[in-house]
Amino acid sequence: MSPTDRLPPLPLDQLDATQRAAADALIAGPRKAVKGPFIPLLRSPVLLDRVQRVGEYLRFDSALPTRLNEFATLMVARATTQQFEWAIHAAAAAKAGTSAASIAALREGARPADMSEDEALVHDFCAELLAHHGVCDPTYARALARLGERGVVDLTALVGYFTMVCWVLNVAHTPPEPAPGIDPLPPLPR
Repeated sequence: MSPTDRLPPLPLDQLDATQRAAADALIAGPRKAVKGPFIPLLRSPVLLDRVQRVGEYLRFDSALPTRLNEFATLMVARATTQQFEWAIHAAAAAKAGTSAASIAALREGARPADMSEDEALVHDFCAELLAHHGVCDPTYARALARLGERGVVDLTALVGYFTMVCWVLNVAHTPPEPAPGIDPLPPLPR
């Protein structure tokens, strides 16, 4: 446990029935463990259950390819300076095909220079959404043409979901897991 961890892991043998059911569902699902945002969320097990089901859809069944999902998640982790999500998703983004140069640029809060057309679209959509809490008509039209309505909804929901998850982690001071080869996020200039 980190000395600053406000909501540390709960011993599994001390969970009430609702917490235990939520923990068991996580362990049995694709995540295989109670970690990251689900540690603090276990204090509200009904919320945890509903949140994890949304996240499971967005991560594993979304209309977006994994590479774009992970790229968008990195943008949210950077925008919220969330180390746990950055460490997990930087590795996943690299595995899904995001270039090391793009990951490094996102880490610094910069617009990557070597993005694919799809990555550039996701970057612009997410940057606008994170900065303005919506997107303008031209950005929406580009996203709609490339991703379709389901893709636009899934991308928007992914940004909202990971923003919420990052906020929970930031408030809880949940420490990141060890991530060999992943540089932590530096503070952004203010």
